[in-house]
Amino acid sequence: MEQIEVALNREEMARFGINVADANELLEVAIAGKETTTVIDGQMRIATVVRFPAAEKTSIEDLKQLSLRGATGEIVPLGRVAQLSVVEGPAQIGREKGMRRVVAEVNIRDGTWELCFRSAKNPCGNRKRTASGYFMEYGGQFENQQRAMKRLSIVVPIALLLILLFLYLALGSIRDSLLVILNLPFALVGGVIAIWIYQMPLSVSAAVSFIVLLGIAVQNGVVLVAFFRQLREEGKSVAETVHTGCKLRFRPLLMTALVSFIGHLPMLYATGSGADIQKPLAVVVMGGLITSTILTLVVLPTIYSWFESRADQRNNGIL
Repeated sequence: MEQIEVALNREEMARFGINVADANELLEVAIAGKETTTVIDGQMRIATVVRFPAAEKTSIEDLKQLSLRGATGEIVPLGRVAQLSVVEGPAQIGREKGMRRVVAEVNIRDGTWELCFRSAKNPCGNRKRTASGYFMEYGGQFENQQRAMKRLSIVVPIALLLILLFLYLALGSIRDSLLVILNLPFALVGGVIAIWIYQMPLSVSAAVSFIVLLGIAVQNGVVLVAFFRQLREEGKSVAETVHTGCKLRFRPLLMTALVSFIGHLPMLYATGSGADIQKPLAVVVMGGLITSTILTLVVLPTIYSWFESRADQRNNGIL
């Protein structure tokens, strides 16, 4: 905002014997006003402020005509001992942690936060020197995303270890547990492809939705592998187990995927408040469900058949 800046000429003021305090007091009385006394009205104490009328002494020319008295009694106009000008100053001085702060805000329309951060950081980083007492920080959603990604780098491995532990407790076999874990990359591939098709950045909600997708993929794998084990315990061959298991578990797996797919469909077309969080989550989950369901019925039985055939050959050789 525009403001009037008064630069006092101390050498000129010394010639007339005028103190800086006198000039500051004159400006204070003219513009802001100065408390001179207190009026007592019963129990109330009312401060009395002296200042010039609001309609007068507000322009630069009016302020230049303000009178100062020199050491010899000479009347000196303020414009003689000071330079007055209109300059642009901050409308509000923000502070954080006891320091002044200036914020430059931007909204990202195209691209990702990382690309915007690099494009903003490179010109600033190429500067050879920075003014003393100044430093730059990047905050807002970019800071929140970086903090969330660091936490996810710890949470995701822990989640995978817990999934493997519970799979072992449910299936009682490391081989079968690892076989179900192999289904997880199939789900991740679909989520990545969906993000690429919709040209979405990898936001925090999209990263969290991958964890949700892992749970759904594990559920489908457990349903199929557990039924395979049941058929094998009944004495069926590997080929018959795979054929019968895929045939009988096709409908449950498809219904499970459709329920989750249709449930996320309204989030995909959300436009109201929170759509920036709902849409990436829906895109990742729905894209992962498509590839996970298809590959669970194709790749997982193939790998299971290969493992079981080798196990049978090994057992027959031992026998």
